[in-house]
Amino acid sequence: MDQVNRGKVDYLQSGKSLPFVIQPNVAHLDLAQWAKANRSRLQTLLLKHGGILFRNFSPDGVVGFEKFIQAISGEPMDYQDRAAPRRAVKNKIYTATDYPPSHNIYLHNESSFAYKWPLKIYFYCMTASEQGGETPLADVRNVFERISVTTRETFEQKKVMYVRNLEKGLFGLPWQTVFQTEDKAVMEHYCREAGIQIDWKASDTPRTRQVRPAIARHPQTKEQVWFNHIAVMHISTLKKELRDTLLEMFKEEDLPTNVYYGDHSPIKNSILDEIRNAYQMETVVFRWQDGDVLMLDNMLTAHGRRPFVGSRKVVVGMTEPVGWGDLE
Repeated sequence: MDQVNRGKVDYLQSGKSLPFVIQPNVAHLDLAQWAKANRSRLQTLLLKHGGILFRNFSPDGVVGFEKFIQAISGEPMDYQDRAAPRRAVKNKIYTATDYPPSHNIYLHNESSFAYKWPLKIYFYCMTASEQGGETPLADVRNVFERISVTTRETFEQKKVMYVRNLEKGLFGLPWQTVFQTEDKAVMEHYCREAGIQIDWKASDTPRTRQVRPAIARHPQTKEQVWFNHIAVMHISTLKKELRDTLLEMFKEEDLPTNVYYGDHSPIKNSILDEIRNAYQMETVVFRWQDGDVLMLDNMLTAHGRRPFVGSRKVVVGMTEPVGWGDLE
């Protein structure tokens, strides 16, 4: 890995091994070409650290970013079974999220509630925000270790149920956006294949329930990881003002999203506090710079988004689909 040896490799924060940072020693180094020549070594580093930040390369816009993804992982995958509003920028490169700037996105592993998810996720910062807008990270191997054995055993036994009400409105996403189709039959076929139960409400809105494991074993490292959407989708994680507004507008069963144990029993607040504290203890925050590219192993590292002020443009690509059936 000659270019890395001649360049700078380091961490952004003392005592934090995430993200691993690679910077070139030469100007205008083409990131995609360099990555293709160093693909094997980068994969080894990614499995060790969980995330790599490429800084001061020349990604050459969205086209170059897509080429970089292809050099490492092949073609990006579709964003199916959506949990956040996104727009396609080019082919299967999407906006990172279209939530308002004031919205905080809690730490999560992309699509960990779904039947399939990307093993790798890539971010490209085209324009860094004036204030805020960071992408916090957390190593979910360490999050797993911070959660008590009792809590882990309970979730291993009961699993997790994600309940979603998919209707048009100010909150949540309609089923047409989530499943990228206007055809109920297509949506229902996907849900059957993905183990998602559907109940059609009187308003012609589907309520979906899907039961998934809360803990996974990484297919390559074989490490156990805390891999779920418990914190990010549970109503208690929202700010009090928004939480109170939603509970005034909806019955609990009609909330846009909520989380239960797999048997539909409630999760105690003390358990949710324990989970959020585990993430907090492992959170690493860094400031984006224009041109930064971040590569994450989506099963080793959780990510989020802080609120921001000013213009911010970060795009994302997802690759290497993996499902619960593949792990089993």
